[in-house]
Amino acid sequence: MKAAPSVLVIGSSNTDLTVRMDRLPKPGETVLGGHFSTAAGGKGANQAVAAARAGATVTFIARIGRDPFGDQALVDLAADGIHLEFVIRDKSTPSGVALIFVAASGENSIAVASGSNGQLTPADLKKARQAFVKADALVLQLESPLRSVQAAAGMAAATGVPVILNPAPAQMLPKSLWRRISLLTPNEHEAELLTGITVKDRSSAASAAAAIHAKGVPNVVITMGSRGAFVSAQGSGKMVPGYKIKPLDSTAAGDVFTGSLAVALAEGRPLFEAARFANAAAALSVTRLGAQPSAPRRQEIERWLAHG
Repeated sequence: MKAAPSVLVIGSSNTDLTVRMDRLPKPGETVLGGHFSTAAGGKGANQAVAAARAGATVTFIARIGRDPFGDQALVDLAADGIHLEFVIRDKSTPSGVALIFVAASGENSIAVASGSNGQLTPADLKKARQAFVKADALVLQLESPLRSVQAAAGMAAATGVPVILNPAPAQMLPKSLWRRISLLTPNEHEAELLTGITVKDRSSAASAAAAIHAKGVPNVVITMGSRGAFVSAQGSGKMVPGYKIKPLDSTAAGDVFTGSLAVALAEGRPLFEAARFANAAAALSVTRLGAQPSAPRRQEIERWLAHG
């Protein structure tokens, strides 16, 4: 039996405090909500869980506070078989927290208090050098300090590990980082911030992807919600169609996409095929509540691809 691919994820771990309501509040408005729930989240941890459930052996590097939220986060991650030997417990800063509003339409609005996520340093990563050597792919996001993201990409480049960057929350990237990215996975809004091109259809997605290629990134996947994803490899692009489903909660759909995509690529699948796999995983996730709880398992994704 072929060994599972090894995926290294570096990033954030948060506890999501979620209120479901009929609609999202406007600025200055109070809307009475309904159901309140607490769930494991954080873009890094979400992607680690998605990758583990999609079939990879996952190692997670992060800073998590010494508090009840942090204790529970480690319990949840361990339950998915994620290797946690390089997770640092921060004595001085609390664990990250995300406050999430979810509308009946499935749309969400999120505010994050980074906490210990913001304390991850390049020195922390150097102590985990052996994890880079064993990895088939590295997954990064931007909820960690940019200097640490850059350091991780540099360490991956030095060991020949492909770097997958999910540029969220969106921010401008330094030139040195662009050249070390093997694959960028922005959504429409992130692609617009990075390129100045409004992404609303296949044509505009292709233009945004071309602008990203020009910055030195060979592979781009722009996620476009229910419309699917635009996949561009070395300038050759096409759409992966979306699924017609009734969304329940879109929280972490992009994280599930990126984590599942990393697994498929680490298995050696071509980019377009890997994007189809990831698209199915993300579609499944929006039919469920919560961030990490929504990530599907390998058998579910394959069943969806076969019959969905």
